[in-house]
Formats: sequence, structure tokens, C-alpha cells
Amino acid sequence: MAGGEAEPFVEAVGGGTGLVGGQPDQRALAPPGFGESPGEPGSAEAPAAVRLEGRPDHAAGVLCGSISCMTELTDVSSAFGYGDSILAGQRVRLRGVREGDLPTLAKWEMDPGRMATLSSWVAPSSEAAAKERIAKWSANERDDLGFAIETLDDPPVLVGNIGLWGVRPKDRCATLGIALGREYIGRGYGTDAMRVIVGYGFREMGLHRIQLGVAPFNPAGIRAYEKAGFVEEGRYRESVLHDGRWYDEVLMSILDHEWAARRSSGQAAG
Repeated sequence: MAGGEAEPFVEAVGGGTGLVGGQPDQRALAPPGFGESPGEPGSAEAPAAVRLEGRPDHAAGVLCGSISCMTELTDVSSAFGYGDSILAGQRVRLRGVREGDLPTLAKWEMDPGRMATLSSWVAPSSEAAAKERIAKWSANERDDLGFAIETLDDPPVLVGNIGLWGVRPKDRCATLGIALGREYIGRGYGTDAMRVIVGYGFREMGLHRIQLGVAPFNPAGIRAYEKAGFVEEGRYRESVLHDGRWYDEVLMSILDHEWAARRSSGQAAG
């Protein structure tokens, strides 16, 4: 990670196995089958107490980069509504990682089969190291942020984790990483979580750019990222070696004004 900080848990899509911020990234690629969603969720409606931009009674506010502010908080009720909705999607919600999550998240991180699709090499860490890394990455005490992904079922089910890291405040850029438990791939949870974290990055963190890397042998993941508005912008050629064969890393990104245009047309939730 840039700045010499310890790398977060995410052996996921963030930055891939190329260079992020000039530092080698040892974790990378999204799981195969990720994002096989049954359909596009509709755009989420804002709470009734929040006045939306474009309405006659909207008061002009400061610009958030190239996106004008999405909502105006007018009272405590509207603030509660915004806070309750900013991390919730159509199928999942993002929340802080709990102590009880660590054994499951560490077990998934140590899964050698999953590592072949998520990492530049298959080398599971110890359970203690995995738990420590996840806990540190998800403390959310600095610019980098990590969340657990849970379903909206009653009771909710933990299905993975997701985060924005390598944040460069001057450039307002972050790398996205996501990892689902192997048994939860292909159910649309990843697609929904992607939409939520992207909206959060632009609306709450004021980012201008969100980037990721993905393996070319993960076409379902690429489709999911495209559904969330990401576009391919290049490749690290032959940068990943598995079983004696070289693979590219596909680089994708989305910019704040692109997300805002999709949101105004109803393509982006959040």
C-alpha cells in the first residue's frame, strides 16, 4: 500500500497483483462467478425527510468534487435516514467487523482454492495472522475503510467483506477490494455490495476515482463491475503466474461524475 502502511486483508479486486501507489500488491483478484446477479436492483429511494437536489425547495450547497451534494440534511430525522441508508443495499448491508466475524473471515482468507482466484500466489497465512490483519484493516480509524457484508435476512448472514484502501487524499482516489465466502458467490450479494460501497465512496468520502483489478479468467466478476459502472482502462500484461502460465490483470475504474450520471438516470443505487 502507498505510504508504507500494512496492506489490508483484501485478497480481492483492489489493485490486483500489479503496483498500487508505486508499491507491489501481493493480494488481488475477485472470486470466479462473483456478481452473477439475478437482475439489476432498482435505485434506492431517499428517506422522505431528505430534500433531494433538483427539487424547488433545495438549497444550493457546496460541490462535492464534480458531484453536487446528493442530499440536504434538514433535521435529526433526515440525518438518521441518511446514516441508516448509506451502507444499505437491496440485498445486503455493510457494517463494522465484529469480533465474532473474525474466525469466519479468517477461514475464508486461508482457503487455498479461493486464493488461486484472489491472490498472486497460493500461500495461506496462519489463522492468527489472518485475524490480526482483518481486525487492523477494518478498525476504520484512518482513511482506509473495511466493512463486513451481511444479508438483509432475519437473522442476517455474514457473506464476505469489502473495503476502500490505499486512499490518496490529495488525488481523492481509492482502491476497492471485495472477497466473498466461496459458498456465497453467484447470488448477487457481491454486485449489491459493490453498488453500496461505490456510492459510499463518492457521497461520504468525497472520492473522485475508485479503481480495482480483476483476473481475465473471471468474466462474471468483470460483468458485475461493469454493472456497477466500472470501465476497463488497461491491463498489467502477464503480471500473474499460476501453474506455469502468465495472466494479465484487468484494470477498471469509475469516476465520480460517471457515477452521478448513472445515478441520475436510475442505473446506480445509493
